[in-house]
Amino acid sequence: MIIIACADREWGIGRGGDLLFNIPEDMEFFKTATRGKTVVMGRKTFDSLRIKPLPGRRNIVLTRSESFSFEGIETVHSLDELFSLLENTPQNDVFVIGGSNVYRQLLKYCDTALITKVSAYGKADSFIVNFDKLSGWKKESASELKNRNGTEYQFVKYVRQ
Repeated sequence: MIIIACADREWGIGRGGDLLFNIPEDMEFFKTATRGKTVVMGRKTFDSLRIKPLPGRRNIVLTRSESFSFEGIETVHSLDELFSLLENTPQNDVFVIGGSNVYRQLLKYCDTALITKVSAYGKADSFIVNFDKLSGWKKESASELKNRNGTEYQFVKYVRQ
């Protein structure tokens, strides 16, 4: 499984149910990486998509809500259900896309993290683990520093050792 996220300098990923930054190159990176793959998300992350599945992907929502149902979405209520559903799916075709609770639950099953690191402070209320300080993980590669309207960012790949 692969984690994919955009995080600010304090590893914040969202505020009030929305992303912290609107960086078109990050959105394009996300689309390219996940197109044709399976994306796993929590219900709040699904809600942030404005109540529609991501096109061209298999969408799975992990939620405690037994009543959650939506056309074009596969719903699971536990990790056991999720892994049963993913039984015949190659692990490198599964992207964990948020939110913070789902990242936390699935971190131990992931071996790669693709993080768009933004050098700004986003006043986040939702966070992901700091991969720079996470034992057993190392930075494998990083793009050159990019700038979008004064916001500096780079694409960083972390791998489990």
